[in-house]
Amino acid sequence: MRAIIIDDEKHVRDVIRMLAQWERFGIEEVMEARDGEEAKLLIEAHRPEIIFTDMNMPNLDGIGLLEWLARHAGGSKTIVISAYDDFHYMRNAILYGSFDYMLKPIEPDVLNDALERAVNEWKRDAESRQSALESVRVANEAKPLYWDRLLSDLLQRSPAPDAAEKLEREFGLRLGVDMLTIWLMTVRPLACTRFEGNVEQAFAALLPVCNDALERAGVAFRHAAKHDELVILLWQGKERNAIARRLVAAVRQKLGIKVLLAAGRESKHAVDAYESARAALMKSNLETAFDRQPPVDCETAETRPAYQLLDYAQDLKWALQSGSAESMDRLLDTIFEAVRNSGGMTLDRLNNWESQHALLQANCLQEYDIYDGAGLYPGHAYWDEDGAFSFPKFREEKRKQFRELIRKLHDVRFKKEKNSMQEIAQYLRDNCKRDVGLQEIADRFYLSREYISRKFKTEFGLTITDFVTQVRIEKAKELLENPHLKIYEIADAVGYQNDKYFIKVFKRAEGVTPSEYRTRPSRGGTSFGS
Repeated sequence: MRAIIIDDEKHVRDVIRMLAQWERFGIEEVMEARDGEEAKLLIEAHRPEIIFTDMNMPNLDGIGLLEWLARHAGGSKTIVISAYDDFHYMRNAILYGSFDYMLKPIEPDVLNDALERAVNEWKRDAESRQSALESVRVANEAKPLYWDRLLSDLLQRSPAPDAAEKLEREFGLRLGVDMLTIWLMTVRPLACTRFEGNVEQAFAALLPVCNDALERAGVAFRHAAKHDELVILLWQGKERNAIARRLVAAVRQKLGIKVLLAAGRESKHAVDAYESARAALMKSNLETAFDRQPPVDCETAETRPAYQLLDYAQDLKWALQSGSAESMDRLLDTIFEAVRNSGGMTLDRLNNWESQHALLQANCLQEYDIYDGAGLYPGHAYWDEDGAFSFPKFREEKRKQFRELIRKLHDVRFKKEKNSMQEIAQYLRDNCKRDVGLQEIADRFYLSREYISRKFKTEFGLTITDFVTQVRIEKAKELLENPHLKIYEIADAVGYQNDKYFIKVFKRAEGVTPSEYRTRPSRGGTSFGS
């Protein structure tokens, strides 16, 4: 905090400076002025919270200064110190809001009591001012959200009971009387090209530009029920095409992007005007609409059949399972060509493609026990730098998206297959004492017999029969270390009920009989499957 002492007598200023307990009350800087004119300059520059002033001064006296302070420093606390017990001075001090009036000579206790009360009251006032400012800030932030909600309700056939009164008071709009027009645009291109996909930032940038360009001919707001839809409601009978051109030009100049502005039919009912505008927005060919004279209206937007990516779901799954990017590219080329030949890409088709791709991707991932697609290529960068839709970029983005999904599935399948073969191998080790058939393995691990035979040989370089034989021989070699075990006991322990057959198999594998292996001076070899 700061304080200033204003008195034409230096010794008075010195006494106040000496007697006041500045540090105790949190005052870090104390300034001095010889008269009101000098004080005004210091107060404007430094905004002190506490002001001590004399009344009888040259140039600008205390009354003139108090009058000036009331207009320019109303938040400060002023303590008058005067040698005159004069009703004229006291009346003016009270009139202009002086906090206290003290007589010279100054008593330390009286001075510090007044200073403490002034500081405390200033702090209370500051808290109140801050609270009021915060209330204003919250109200200002909430106001756009309030109008977004109220205006959006008009588009859903469910306006608030007092909506008509509020709209007439705020905008002069008479619901059910004035003819209305709705324009729509999507903020998606702006979000993707300027704000890394952040729709909130795109709205924050676009709405002020639109409302400035409308010049009170209408109001732009965010559709509360649609993720990326900006709505413009017009009701004044001005030249709409000129307003549209001005708005599109303003967006291009200030944000550097083109916008697709779609217009509905004029109506007294906002919901009817909105539905026709949305049809124009969703059905317009994105490859041509950005370059057409705004706004694109519902009469010129062609009706196109809904295009379903899931019509190709089985072919897409086969391409994904094949692991071949080339096969996927050929299939996508067929799909892209079909889209172009049936009227091109529209926002309606684009939304369907994205939602159906997400569903297809989720189903494919779940088949491999993957329930989180985070990190996969998003595939949304199909807008040119100027915000216009680019079909070539869309085509490339979707290729990248499917290639990334192929890679993900291939990696998971490889790990899963590898894990499956390792689990089968361990199952064979655990059950080497009995004959485990291929069908038993297939039933247990939910894999085909042919697939198991092929993958097992690839993973271990052995057939399942040879693998089991190796496991049994290695186990037999361990048991032969025990001189107390009989050969037929060892044969039975590793799965051979016929000890002669066991001896034959062992000799074929090791080049010696079990008895010869046991009596050799040096035994050893590689251990398989341990």
